[in-house]
Amino acid sequence: MNIDDVVLNFTPGSLVALNIVLGLIMFGIALDTSVDDFKAVAKAPKAMIIALVAQLVLLPAVTFALTLLLNVQASIALGMILVACCPPGNISQVLTYCSRGNVALSVSMTAVSNVVYIFVLPISLAFWGSLHPTARELMHQVSLDGWQMLADIFLIIGLPFFAGMLIRARWTRLAERVQPYARWISLLGLVGFIAAALIGNWAIFMAYIGVVLVAVFLHDAVALGLGYASARIGGLGVRDRKAITFEVGIRNSGLGLGLVFAFFGGLGGMAVVAGWWGIWDIIAGLAVASFWARHTKKRADAAATAPPGRSRGERSERIETTGSEDAE
Repeated sequence: MNIDDVVLNFTPGSLVALNIVLGLIMFGIALDTSVDDFKAVAKAPKAMIIALVAQLVLLPAVTFALTLLLNVQASIALGMILVACCPPGNISQVLTYCSRGNVALSVSMTAVSNVVYIFVLPISLAFWGSLHPTARELMHQVSLDGWQMLADIFLIIGLPFFAGMLIRARWTRLAERVQPYARWISLLGLVGFIAAALIGNWAIFMAYIGVVLVAVFLHDAVALGLGYASARIGGLGVRDRKAITFEVGIRNSGLGLGLVFAFFGGLGGMAVVAGWWGIWDIIAGLAVASFWARHTKKRADAAATAPPGRSRGERSERIETTGSEDAE
């Protein structure tokens, strides 16, 4: 059977559970977000502009081209486009921290991006999906309701996000205590949910994973590489490059999976792509973050042998902020 004709088993109760997990993720992000984060972006908008252009314009466009190059089935192509149109995932901040990147910038970018994506996601998906030579047939079959998707995205992303920000503004200490638990519980809940969805449809997953593996691997590598290249071409320092790499490369595929079941009836190719992306994204992200952390530590250790006339601290700081002495 063609993967475009496969529908995954998914109960309405499971969809409600997924939406709760996604809402908790956004709530956790908001508990770590303040108005000052938005002000910081306004004062130094260059990094934010680079990240938004890379996410909103370049990533969907490159993904579109990649689906044509790989010549994947229509549902897989639409699944890849959907993931590319999703907002960044909250694990991007964890990975930025692990890689010794600019965590403050990552938090600010994730906050702004998620607000923007409430309105942009339905438009972007409709545009690129309808433009695709084979995936557009699937778009026509489901008669995607942009306004309904906007309402659902607002309930899943917007409402928990603004509620979390309100709590952070009024009860800062409470937010600081709750936020770490909300972040990790929601992340584990999402990973567990994706794993359960794949296990519950194991026969379908195993039948088509060979087709999806290469597509997701290349797509994820392209997304991470695009984030890094955009930041480097934009002249940003190493720590900012790390933040933007994960901001662009880590997508909220859990939201994408929820949209697959809400608007596309659990369409096989889309669901398998979104589900496997959610797992592989974490694996690839942790690998990149670990490599960067080790590399940065080696550079910092090398700074101890700084030549006369330049202090160790100055050399180390120059490496971490400007990247002018970094070979990354």
